[in-house]
Amino acid sequence: MTHRPLWLIAAPVVFLILWSAGFAVAKIAVAHAAPLTVLALRYSMVLALLIPVALVMRPPMPSLRGARDVAIVGFLIQVVYFGLCYVAFKSGVSAGAVAIVVCLQPILVALVAPRLVGEAVSGKGWLGLILGLLGAALAIAGRSSIAVENAFGVGLTVLALFGITAGTLWEKRFGVSHHPVASNLIQYAVGAAFCVPAALLTENTAIDWAPEFLWSMAYLVIGNSLLAMSLLLAMIRVGEVARVSSLFYLVPALSALCAWPLLGEVMPVLGWAGMALAGLGVALVARRPSPARRITGTDDT
Repeated sequence: MTHRPLWLIAAPVVFLILWSAGFAVAKIAVAHAAPLTVLALRYSMVLALLIPVALVMRPPMPSLRGARDVAIVGFLIQVVYFGLCYVAFKSGVSAGAVAIVVCLQPILVALVAPRLVGEAVSGKGWLGLILGLLGAALAIAGRSSIAVENAFGVGLTVLALFGITAGTLWEKRFGVSHHPVASNLIQYAVGAAFCVPAALLTENTAIDWAPEFLWSMAYLVIGNSLLAMSLLLAMIRVGEVARVSSLFYLVPALSALCAWPLLGEVMPVLGWAGMALAGLGVALVARRPSPARRITGTDDT
């Protein structure tokens, strides 16, 4: 029996906390600057931290094909997913609405993964996915602060959902283990390459350098960009895609919990019930299926 390393056991909990808090923190950041300007600054700051580290460590860089795959994942997650989510935040869509749409990712991944990356979802896994979706919906529905959302922002969030789903599947299908510094360097270079010119061409790049903007940017750079993304990609590579994606069911409830102290939004009793139901769903999906139920990945087209 193979023992899982300690970091892999702790990774889901750390990732969930860092990722979930990012919704409320991003909402704070875009209140002080335009959304693409926030992302352009965020990615530029990440590169400013990573480039000196890369020059000192000189990590092995991926091959041309490997770099292409890392760049594609970076575009789908850093540009499509985060870019559209931030614009949706600025358009007035609540953090809770964005979270509930994004938590549909496990359903999309579970539907596509058997065909694309050769991973079957068991009957218990499907039950867990459904329970997770219901729990996430219950947690968000219980937040009295959520109002009617504008159609434009919700549409952007749906497109963001497809972006992170495609990035997850591409990483699992074509990604290989690269040095985290090299992988992050490529991804955030791609993010900056798209977001910096987009911000300069389409937005007023004025920034209100208030203290809460400074600490929110520090969190987005270190917590979301460096730590959470590294953990997410590492978990995708060592675990099944549907199991890793099922963690997103806990994001809406946890994001609501984080919004309590950060934005003054109280978590109602119904929200706690939803969190418990989503947790049960994740526990079911996280159970490994027996070898007989797993697909080998042979292409039958």
